[in-house]
Amino acid sequence: MAAWKRIGCAIDFSAGSRIAMKEAIDLARRSGAELDLLHAEEPPGMTDLPPPEAVVEAAHRDESAHLDGWRAEASAELGRPVGGVVFHGPAAPAIARVAAERGIDLLVTGTHGRRGLRHLVLGSVAERLAHLAPCSVLVVRT
Repeated sequence: MAAWKRIGCAIDFSAGSRIAMKEAIDLARRSGAELDLLHAEEPPGMTDLPPPEAVVEAAHRDESAHLDGWRAEASAELGRPVGGVVFHGPAAPAIARVAAERGIDLLVTGTHGRRGLRHLVLGSVAERLAHLAPCSVLVVRT
C-alpha cells in the first residue's frame, strides 16, 4: 500500500459521496492517514444577474453546517478527528487546487457512471480530477 499521509475525499452530499467517504475512511484507518472532506460550492448557473450577497452567504453557512454533520459522522467512524473545508469554484479545478494547498496524497471521489449524451453534456468531475489533481485519484463507482 502507498504511504499516504493525508487523504482527501471530494463530496457533494449525495448518496454516492457517502459511499466514497466510507471508502476514504477505510483507507485512512488502514494507512493511518489524516482525512479531509472537500466540498466545492459551484457558482450558480449562467444568469444575467448574480445572486444577492446575503443569498450566497446563507448558502455557504448551510453547506458548512452540512459538512460539519458529515465530518462528525466520519470522525465517529474513523475514531479520530476528520478535517473538512468548503470552498468556491467549479468542482474539479477547485478540488485540485485545495488538494495541492492541503498536501493531499490521495483523492477519493465517487462517480455516477453516466454514459453517452448525459456524460458529454454534464461531464465528469472524477474524470477532470484525474487530469488536474496533484496526486493519485481513486474513483469509487457509486
